[in-house]
Amino acid sequence: MNKVELSKIVNKIFTNYGLSKSHAKISTDALINAELVGAYGHGLSRLKMYCDRIKKKVINPKPKIKIKKISKSISLIDANDSIGFVAADLAIKQSIENAKKTGIGLVAVKNSGHYGLSGYYAEQAVKKNLITMIYTNAPPAVAPHGSLKSLFGTNPICFGTPSGYKAPFILDTSISMINRGKIRVAARNNKKIPQGVALDKNGKPTTDPKKALEGVQLPIAGYRGSGLAWMVDILSGVLTGGNHAGKVKDPFDDFTGPQNIGHLFIVFKSNLFVKNYKVRIKKNIKIVKKLPKIKSVKNIVYPGENKLNRFKSNLKKNINVSYNIKKDLDLLLS
Repeated sequence: MNKVELSKIVNKIFTNYGLSKSHAKISTDALINAELVGAYGHGLSRLKMYCDRIKKKVINPKPKIKIKKISKSISLIDANDSIGFVAADLAIKQSIENAKKTGIGLVAVKNSGHYGLSGYYAEQAVKKNLITMIYTNAPPAVAPHGSLKSLFGTNPICFGTPSGYKAPFILDTSISMINRGKIRVAARNNKKIPQGVALDKNGKPTTDPKKALEGVQLPIAGYRGSGLAWMVDILSGVLTGGNHAGKVKDPFDDFTGPQNIGHLFIVFKSNLFVKNYKVRIKKNIKIVKKLPKIKSVKNIVYPGENKLNRFKSNLKKNINVSYNIKKDLDLLLS
């Protein structure tokens, strides 16, 4: 489907569900971007979920968002149970504003929801020649090391910096072997997931996405991944006033109340300590790229490079709308 036409449809759905024109546009742009970079688990496959949560009154379509200025560098945002896209968009913009004034911007968010791709917001800071680190927690999916019960979310870690090249350096990764969105897409399309990424509810390895959703996902690097998940839970949940320690509600299955997800945005100037940062980072990447390569690798790429290539390629094409997504669109428009 044509990108412009699809954007109009999604925007109309969000406004029909009570979002203001500006909030609908913010949310639409984020979803369409996820499709364009190939992150389908964070794209249109989640549209119905957001609308269901608005309908069940656990996302507030007309939030009264409050920004508390703690200092010129530090702000706390109470998102008032808004859709996550809106809270995150405001937070990254506030972080950038604070960083421009003082060199560093630290913004915490509470009472928010799922906001899509962390890298989407990181790009906004990097375009302003700023470095950023972004953390957000998520519903229980990963068992802490040594536990039989899932508690931590897939809790992504995001780092972004200007690179000196066309593609910014954006590392945006969940701490799980595979992100939960991909498992949900696989379950909906009756496809298997890779070996070694999840266990069923009895603790046995599974390639069945439905059994994986009922069981636990495996963290990257064993206990190290579990530790990273815990770190993100502390930074984005405990520190901000958001839910933590397994209290974030699953957006697809739990409508008993708002998610109260916490986010933490850290943004700072790249020239705080050296004036030639761009020269130095470009040299850093160039050295890595020139290393001897194994036979199966043509080019050594840095995080964000493939993402930009996918975006440019997909921008020239129509967005593929699966049968299930088409059903969602028709249902939400009716």
